Amino acid sequence: MTDVGLALPVADVDRLGAEAQRFGHRVVAEMADADALAPRIAVAKPEVVIAAASAPYLSARLVAACDAHGVRLVVVGDSPRERRFAAGLGVVDPVPGPPAWTLLTPGTGIPVPPPQPVALPPAPTAHQPPEETTRRPAPAAGTRGTVVAVWGPAGAPGRTSLAIALAGELAASGQSVALADADTHAAAIAPSLGLLDEAPGFAAACRLAGTNALTTAELDRVASTHRGGFRVLTGIGRPARWPELTADRIAGVLDAVRGWAGITIVDVAAGLEQDEELLSDLAAPRRNGATLEVLRRADRVVAVGAADPVGLARFLRGHAELLEHVIPDRVTVVANKVRSGTVGLDPAGQVRATLERFGGVSPAHLVPWDPAGFDAALLSGRSLPEVAPRSPARAVVRKLAAELGAPARG
Repeated sequence: MTDVGLALPVADVDRLGAEAQRFGHRVVAEMADADALAPRIAVAKPEVVIAAASAPYLSARLVAACDAHGVRLVVVGDSPRERRFAAGLGVVDPVPGPPAWTLLTPGTGIPVPPPQPVALPPAPTAHQPPEETTRRPAPAAGTRGTVVAVWGPAGAPGRTSLAIALAGELAASGQSVALADADTHAAAIAPSLGLLDEAPGFAAACRLAGTNALTTAELDRVASTHRGGFRVLTGIGRPARWPELTADRIAGVLDAVRGWAGITIVDVAAGLEQDEELLSDLAAPRRNGATLEVLRRADRVVAVGAADPVGLARFLRGHAELLEHVIPDRVTVVANKVRSGTVGLDPAGQVRATLERFGGVSPAHLVPWDPAGFDAALLSGRSLPEVAPRSPARAVVRKLAAELGAPARG
């Protein structure tokens, strides 16, 4: 049963109120005026608020109240005028009307995404373990969880795929694991795992951290639980929402997750430039501020580069810039997609020699090219260990997981 607040015309309020229980929802606050509903948020504590994209049903005060209390705000609007009105208040993702419970996933309050083909996961086989949905225990009181950032230069070196594979491997070892998407340019964890990203969990956590209201209970509420046994803070679905991920909010989230999960894997964007010379307001938020803050505060950084001529050149340039923000002792270098087709015979030796000769970099792990395994993971919305336990790439990921402090089993 989802607790919902309504800021809609009287006719819509009456209709939705009569239908609420049948759709698995409960109306805890209803007003025809957004400013009147705003102070009720703290008292009624709805999980989601549905508002019409016009005055008086939507206001800056209501938007601020929902942000302050971590409440999902679903704004209903069809016309260009309504969308402009919503955008003027900072709401960039209104859903098409009319207001109806069918706009929400039953029992969750999450907006239903547009229909799209989704492949069903394959049935477990003798070589594939059954679904694991058990939530791992949180770290013991007084202990400090580990934060691992996964970074790589532009050009799709495999940051997200490796981050997901690591989370799956660590969860399979019995660890309490969280996976967070802090990419402000092209967040991809949610679609890679077949999860909804209409209400991004990482952005919600950031808003709560900004008001000092982020607790482990709130993290449980805004996170999704993946069947692989780890929790997920999904990233922003629209790049325009990057201002929500400010450096001070990121710091608050990372402090909170250390007491929520034993190890948190954070996928970040490629960009490291600060562009301060382009800004007249040095206090203004920066799009790459999220990446830089995660890298600075992470206990370990996994730096991923694609093992081909273009990918290696990009990695060497980016790695030098990375070391301006992170001390080398905290960085583990991973060469990904290692194959002879792009670098010739003895690809592992060629990649090692190139990195050491031109950058003085010694890769700790070389992940072999395994398109079949990673494609199967993407198709089923699972991690590599779940769908390809005998993958040669998985064997390297297991070693990396062990190095990060959580040896994988079996």
